[in-house]
Amino acid sequence: MEQPVLLEMRSISKEFPGVKALDNVSLSVRAGTVHALMGENGAGKSTLMKCLFGIYRKDAGQIFLEGREVDFRNAKDALENGVAMVHQELNQALTRSVKDNLWLGRYPKLGGVMVSERAMDKRTREVFDTLEVNVNPKAIMSTMPVSQRQMVEIAKAVSYNAKIVVFDEPTSSLTEVEVEHLFRIINSLKEKGCGIIYISHKMEEILRISDEVTIMRDGQWVETKPAAELTMDEIIKLMVGRELTNRFPPKTNKPGDVILDVEHISGKYTRLKDATFQLRAGEILGIAGLDGSGRTEVLENLFGAMTRDGGTIRLHGREIRNKTPRESIKNGFSLLTEERRATGIFGIRDIRENTVISNLKNYLIGGICLSKKKMAEDTEWAISAMHIKTPSQKTEMRALSGGNQQKVIIGRWLLTKPEVLLLDEPTRGIDVGAKYEIYQLIIDLANEGKGVIMVSSEMPELLGVCDRIMVMSGGQVAGEVDAKNTSQEEILTLAAKYM
Repeated sequence: MEQPVLLEMRSISKEFPGVKALDNVSLSVRAGTVHALMGENGAGKSTLMKCLFGIYRKDAGQIFLEGREVDFRNAKDALENGVAMVHQELNQALTRSVKDNLWLGRYPKLGGVMVSERAMDKRTREVFDTLEVNVNPKAIMSTMPVSQRQMVEIAKAVSYNAKIVVFDEPTSSLTEVEVEHLFRIINSLKEKGCGIIYISHKMEEILRISDEVTIMRDGQWVETKPAAELTMDEIIKLMVGRELTNRFPPKTNKPGDVILDVEHISGKYTRLKDATFQLRAGEILGIAGLDGSGRTEVLENLFGAMTRDGGTIRLHGREIRNKTPRESIKNGFSLLTEERRATGIFGIRDIRENTVISNLKNYLIGGICLSKKKMAEDTEWAISAMHIKTPSQKTEMRALSGGNQQKVIIGRWLLTKPEVLLLDEPTRGIDVGAKYEIYQLIIDLANEGKGVIMVSSEMPELLGVCDRIMVMSGGQVAGEVDAKNTSQEEILTLAAKYM
């Protein structure tokens, strides 16, 4: 028996200055089903959901929830009417506790006046116990890894007992164990009759968890089909409008001599206990590991973004200190951070400023003025090379999709011409077509003799792009494997070695 329609969005249109983000898009979601929404970065997926959630005002179209026409004025209005959303970019009160973030704006009160800490503790435990979320309710958000903060955001959305729950790239910062946990939560929501809208670029997830799939391209509806009738190749063709036969470019780079020698580095007040490894010219070294293994801390240590407790770093045989990011950039290091919104972009500044910000000394004329012409030329190169979808260089960064923001940051660092490029989840929240382009750029950089170190939670990505994979566990190196001759099982076994 076919489930009743819970949500219907008819002919939704939305225009921003210089770009038509949505053009007559329709979407229908049934009770007790997962409806996946797919498309390249800038296709309009998140914009459509923000129109539903009241963040954006739609220009045209209608929205029906359980047969009743709705037009939410803001997120609070949407939540009170049974629509919840887990956003791609976390926007949390980082200096407050987990429970404060969970109940912000709806604190349980005594006599309608004072916040009841006891009631808040009780309700938090009930939500976490139901969802099997193992997070300390009293922990301060800023002290937790991104994956745990993401699980708090998921728990918050579920706690509203919503009829429709939107997940926008929910697994982009989750480990494989946490992804399985999320899928159990989604299945329990389905059993309760909720309608789930699931946005993701990870096609294995989409084909596994979805009942129906809607594909968008350039702000327009392309196709809606049952997930069981789609293959990965068909989804890619519908998304990008062309055949994309290989997920990864050919491996043309040839590792040479050792350029980076790292011995026993460790970090103060962090998970990183001990890491020793080498990086060769023209090599792409992957770093794998479970959440809390110290993967990100290795990159931050090398880049001077954390206080080093011990160890040595040698580049081309010369010992370097890299005590600060500024010193690291001078020494030829670049770091693409995991959280682009918090540590990567300047949201209210335009694309040009975001692109050239790490390379300003190269645009000085007479040591005084900046060359607008040269900055515009380099920004145009980044837009073209990274296939960034934007009306112009003067568009504010916050107006771009998450994937396009990521491309701008990668272009920024490539302009510094680094000797060693450090990448933390470089394709997080990026569509399959753009991923291929980024992989090709990484391989091209390796072909120029540069060294690349890449942290990724996506095992197929590490196996498809890297030459070697170093596995972290419990803050130390658990082993190294050859990417051509290993398996996901071997990597996961090493990842659990010291946890």
